[in-house]
Amino acid sequence: MKPIQLLFAAILILSASVFAQAQKKVIALKNDKTITPIQVNVAEETYKGKTALKVTSKGSASEEQLIIVNDVDFKDGSIEIDLSGNPGEGASDQARGFVGLAFRINNDHSKFECIYLRPTNGRADDQLRRNHSTQYISYPDFPWFKLREQFPGKYESYVDLVAGDWTKVRIEVKGDKAKLFVHDNPQAVLLINDLKLGADAHGSIGLWIGPGTDARFTNLAVTK
Repeated sequence: MKPIQLLFAAILILSASVFAQAQKKVIALKNDKTITPIQVNVAEETYKGKTALKVTSKGSASEEQLIIVNDVDFKDGSIEIDLSGNPGEGASDQARGFVGLAFRINNDHSKFECIYLRPTNGRADDQLRRNHSTQYISYPDFPWFKLREQFPGKYESYVDLVAGDWTKVRIEVKGDKAKLFVHDNPQAVLLINDLKLGADAHGSIGLWIGPGTDARFTNLAVTK
């Protein structure tokens, strides 16, 4: 390859790298007008060395418990966050510290995709519980119990988790497919090949929790 060709190739690679970095947006999580809580309580606190949003359930059993991050329209790309979940005080024996991310949330938050963790399952003594450490749902038509009944094992999987610890999560979305990465592992721990809202859906991003959960979120970054 000639020197001029080498120079041109290097410029292209550098330009692509700069462009990719420019598309990554770090979003500060604060309890202010930049978020919209839906059926949850929100507070700012320092937890295990990190400034974070603490999110707790108001007691609803609905899967529509989340904080919408305003002014984000997400279709394809990746979402990264550090999160922590554990059963709250007085939670039922079925509470697992449910915590995760919702995405492609429509305008009235009546529909969204969601991938979440069940942290207490990660090191449970029961292998079947371990197999249910991660979960995909599509609200409202495909709750976890419907997916488990109709497609056993297809929309959930195992990953090592510790309730209450910080866990780094990344979700990559393209068309009707999504991948979940945990702990900076280069291999996905959960693959979704048929997102139920379809390849053309888009919308907001949300910090999601389930019933009986005390959750914390920090270090949110979105790449489109």
